[in-house]
Amino acid sequence: MELLSMDLLETLTKIDEFIWGPPLLVLLVGTGVFLTWRLGLIQVLSLPLALRYVLKSRRSEIGVQGDISSFAALSTALSATIGTGNIVGVATAIKTGGPGALFWMFIAAFFGMATMYSESLLAVKYRTVDANGQMSGGPMYYIKNGLGHKRYSKILAPLFAFFGINVALFGIGIFPQVNAIVDSARIAFNVPEILSAVVISLLVAFVTLGGIRRIAAVAQLMVPFMAVAYVLGCLLIIGLNLEKIPETFALIISSAFTGTAARGGFLGAGVMLAVRMGIARGIFSNESGLGSAPIAAAAAKVREPARQGLISMTGTFFDTIVVCLMTGTVLIMTGSWTENLSGAYMTSYAFSTELAEIGSYIVTVGLIFFAFTTIIGWNYYGERCTEFLFGVKGILPYKIIYILIVASGAFLTLDVIWVLADIVNGLMAIPNLIALLALRKVIKTETIQYFEELKAEE
Repeated sequence: MELLSMDLLETLTKIDEFIWGPPLLVLLVGTGVFLTWRLGLIQVLSLPLALRYVLKSRRSEIGVQGDISSFAALSTALSATIGTGNIVGVATAIKTGGPGALFWMFIAAFFGMATMYSESLLAVKYRTVDANGQMSGGPMYYIKNGLGHKRYSKILAPLFAFFGINVALFGIGIFPQVNAIVDSARIAFNVPEILSAVVISLLVAFVTLGGIRRIAAVAQLMVPFMAVAYVLGCLLIIGLNLEKIPETFALIISSAFTGTAARGGFLGAGVMLAVRMGIARGIFSNESGLGSAPIAAAAAKVREPARQGLISMTGTFFDTIVVCLMTGTVLIMTGSWTENLSGAYMTSYAFSTELAEIGSYIVTVGLIFFAFTTIIGWNYYGERCTEFLFGVKGILPYKIIYILIVASGAFLTLDVIWVLADIVNGLMAIPNLIALLALRKVIKTETIQYFEELKAEE
């Protein structure tokens, strides 16, 4: 069912290209580069410590404010990030921008780890408790409470919350995820669209109406299992094609700087398109710089903001540097990126050519789980943004609207979905990135203080 005319689609595409032009790309990556330098390459030097914290994060700190454990907060954030971006988004980036897009996706994620650390640190430092006794935090709060004396904070905070609600309802949160589930169920199991829409809506209602604790409980159960299963499938395919690894990575790197010539079903792409698609799809996948994951981080039962920053930083590492890199390598290695396919069809084709029917099921089931957890994770993000703007009285109406939109999300075309998602994602990132740069001294001070305390304890 076509809900938007081609003329409107063309208009949306032009808006999307303007928003995701060089200024925003420079702001996104530039913020990550600046924070990487200011924090002394924290995503490299402190990654082992961060991974150790993840292993210990299931146990909540006693006597500390928060709604869920640090691991549950990370799982909730990963439930929202490990989604269609890891399967459909990577395929879309490579199909449009060529193999070089994967390189720029990696670069954006590398510097994005420093951004994610900073966002989550600030989210915990400036979080508050709402009228229902639940933790509320994220960019809207560190803009309001951290930059309260600045005139522009009165504009940026509600602006971020407004865009956050729109991303939840019309961007990453619903349409791409529902569309992916419906497509996968139809391809693999011949399930009618209407049936998929009903089942998804009922499951989303059951989980999200239970609040952050139920969302986190589902995320803790599903996220580690589905991520490990999918990565193992990717590793199996890579293992079967070890001899192709050198040429695969050579193609990725060369295409990143020279563009990609037309081949098979691929029409060719220049360097700028590879950069734009890689960064845009990378941000769509790991959300570093958007300011969404810190909303989940703010709910963690943790005392030190920097500790949660380190834990949250691993989310970008797992999402893009591990899962997206695996997907992209498989797509290029198997040659499926040159076929006349797009989205989930391309990834499913790559897996099925190497692992036969079981490969197709790995992608289908993985995509369904990935997309579902993203839907419930983004419901929470939108809820906190709603609470910021309208108070706790706005939470239930928001959830009802969210569930109704989930039910309708099966009937938009893929092109429209990605364009809408890109537009609101870009708009959401802008106030958050401005706040991160404005609060750079707070980020540095908190980090130095935390690591000095660690040394003193040793």
